[in-house]
Parts: sequence; C-alpha cells; structure tokens
Amino acid sequence: MGRPRLIILIRHAQSEGNKNREIHQTIPDHRVKLTPEGWQQARDAGRRLRSMLRPDDTLQFYTSPYRRTRETTEGILETLTSDDPDPSPFKRVNMKVYEEPRLREQDFGNFQPCSAEMERMWQERADYGHFFYRIPNGESAADAYDRVSGFNESLWRQFGDDDFPSVCVLVTHGLMSRVFLMKWYHFSVEYFEDLRNVNHCEFLIMEKQKDSGKYDLKNKLRTWSELRRERAAIKAKEEDKGLTDVGKEKEPNKLERQNSTPVAPRKWGGCPQGCNHGKNFKIRRDLAELRQHDENSTKNGFAHAAPELNGTIASRRIPAKKVQGPNNSEDDSDDPRSRPAPHIDVTKAQEEVVSSPDGTPSFITIDDRLRNALKTPQKSTFLHIGRDFGGTYSGHASEEEFSENDARERLAAKAARVRNGERMNGRDPSATRHAHANKLGDAPNNSDQGSDGDNEAEDLDKAEKEDRSIRGSVY
Repeated sequence: MGRPRLIILIRHAQSEGNKNREIHQTIPDHRVKLTPEGWQQARDAGRRLRSMLRPDDTLQFYTSPYRRTRETTEGILETLTSDDPDPSPFKRVNMKVYEEPRLREQDFGNFQPCSAEMERMWQERADYGHFFYRIPNGESAADAYDRVSGFNESLWRQFGDDDFPSVCVLVTHGLMSRVFLMKWYHFSVEYFEDLRNVNHCEFLIMEKQKDSGKYDLKNKLRTWSELRRERAAIKAKEEDKGLTDVGKEKEPNKLERQNSTPVAPRKWGGCPQGCNHGKNFKIRRDLAELRQHDENSTKNGFAHAAPELNGTIASRRIPAKKVQGPNNSEDDSDDPRSRPAPHIDVTKAQEEVVSSPDGTPSFITIDDRLRNALKTPQKSTFLHIGRDFGGTYSGHASEEEFSENDARERLAAKAARVRNGERMNGRDPSATRHAHANKLGDAPNNSDQGSDGDNEAEDLDKAEKEDRSIRGSVY
C-alpha cells in the first residue's frame, strides 16, 4: 500500500486534570484518567472516525503511553468496531495499536506545586515564549520537538512498507499535535506560539494528494492573533453602539482612558526582591584597569622591572597560605615544621666557586642555593614513615640507609653483647646506638646467651643470624 491516504491526529478526551488542575499535585501526570464526559467524547470520536473511513480502509494506531490517551483510544475502538446500530466493517483483530513514548505529553516536572505557583509559571512562560520556556524539572516545547522529529522520521521510513495501512491515527496531546505539525510543515517558532490549543478529541486531518504525494492539512488552525482581532472588532462595535446611544460621552471616555494608571510590566529574571549575591565575594571591578596598566608597562619597556606595590595583577594577588595538618601530639618538638630555616651565609655563598666533575668551574648564585634548599626533602631520624614512604609500618625497624661499615659495626656491637652477656638494663648506651624496640616496646630477646669462650666468628654468625631473623629483618 505504501503511504497512507490519511494521517489523523486526535487529542485525548477530557481528563480529570483538565477539570481540576490541582490533581497534578498528588497524582502523576501519566496516571491521570478520563472523566465520564471524557469517555463520552472518546466514543463520539469513534463514531465520527467510522463515518470518515471507507469500508476497505485498514487502520494503524499510535498512542501516547499516558493513561488518558490509552483510554481515549479504547473509547474510539469501542464504537469504531461496534455492530450497533449496523455491523462494522472494521474488526479489532485487524487493527494494529502501538504505544509510542515519543508521543507523550510535554513533561511538566514531577508532582506540580501549588496553584499559585503554577499560575505564576504559566504567566512567566507566556512572557518568555511557549516554545523555548523550559518547565522546572521538565521540558520545553523545543525538547518535545526533538523527540517528535525522531518519531516523524521513523514513521516516514515505515511508509515505505508495502503492507502499511491506508489510515494512520495518532492519539496524542494538544501540544504534541501542534509540535507534530510544526515539524511536518516547517512552521516557524512565531507561528507555533501563535497557535491555540486543540480541542478534546478534535481531528487534525492530513490528506495525501494524488498528483504530488504531499499531505495537505484540511483544518484551519486557530491562532491567538486572530482571536485578539475578533475581540477587538467586537469591542469596537459595542463602543460605537454605546456612543451612539449616549451621545456626548465620547470625550469623557477618552479622557478616562488617558488618565487610567498603566499596568507595570512583570519582572521574572534577575532578583525581584533585591540582590544580595555579592556579599559573599569581592567583585574585581579594577581588573580591566590592572590589565591596561600591565600593557602600558610592557610597551614602555618596564616589563622586567621590579613590580610596584600596587602595580600589576600579580603584585596584588594574596600570597598562598601554607596549609598545616593537625598535630595530635602534645609535644611538637619532633615536628619537622617547627624546625628553623637553615642559615645560609650569603656573602660566602656568592664568593664560593664550585667545580663540576669534569673540572669546569661553575658559579652557583644565592638564588639557586635557596631554591635547592627548599626543594631538598629533610630526612628525619625519628619519623618512621616506612620503606614505601606511604605511612605504612613496613621497614619500621630500619632508621635509614646505612653503609657496609655501619652494618659491620652493628654486627660487632651485637656480638660484644652476646659475649659479655649484656642485659637491657645494664648496657652501654653508646654501644647500642642502633638498637630498636619492637612494636610493644620490649627489648630483643638476647639476654639468655652468655659467653662460653667461643671464638669471634661464631659470635658474628649468631649475630648475623639474629639480624636476619623476624625481629631484626626489615624485609
């Protein structure tokens, strides 16, 4: 069959939300059902659709997944396929009905606020523009246009099927019907905003032309500009009739209109109640002046000169504060941050000549020395940060890297303690300079070993074995 001969857009019947808008404060929009009057409108729409169709027509329905549109579709199908009063040529089993989420209503947010806030929102939308105004937590008509555009493209591709029905019915919402036509016929934004809403169960009929294959809209869409012209004409006619009856009341009425107080325009953007957003931060009003000062200084050749007190932007920046972490220790004498800065003899540093390994003399200025002194990390002999420098307890028994001679001295000291049978309470502090306590603060268990006249090699082996044990190993 190819393209259908008719595309019919139907707005849903009257719902409880159309009768009482406050219902949206407690019931989600997609769950709002039809009123009894709305069910009657849907059944009447089915009878009108039946009178428009040919007996050999085939139908395919696309409906929004909202409850009110699905119930409208059920009401239409009820009378369309009914055999009362005459047998219907259209059977329910021969029709295809699809729920299309892209035809859903414009999203007005979740549960709507009070009626006063909703009224304020509608007035704001009227002043801002219906097409681009985005509902808080919802959509704008432009957002709905995007998804309807995708549906139109999908529908157009389905028209290429040979078995596509001859009549395509879209049961949707008022705004979505206008957006659908806007996309199909390339309406402008101004014309879309001038369109009035579609009545409940009103048919928008698009009929295919045999010669061109294009679809012509058979309806005359209602616009707000036309309504205003009609009301203005009626009002002018009534005024002319009243002036004719009264006689000389024309001038007083004119003066009364001139002396009437003008209505102040509503203000939506900005801060209607007064702005106080600038109290928490400082506005850099002199930024342009500072930039101009920098440009002038560069042009005059003072770019490399010492900055004045209030000369450039960089000179006016507040210096960064050094952030210091909390110190839970009562005695902060071991805190590296409490150390005084290293004393540097500036005169001596400038006069010294440092030679490189290849013998080439190089002069190191005081700026380089200060810079390197700040970058060089200070090693602490009393902070055990772990061998991975990550604050773990691994390597807690190792104070620092030591040379081979230090290791031999350490082994010899342990061997002397083994030979002499030293105890923890009576040992020489100078001989145990490198001794460490374990996590519980207990001394190494080496007090049971005495001197039986063994040679020094055996003592060294025992000391080395103990050093490589769990208590002495750092691996």
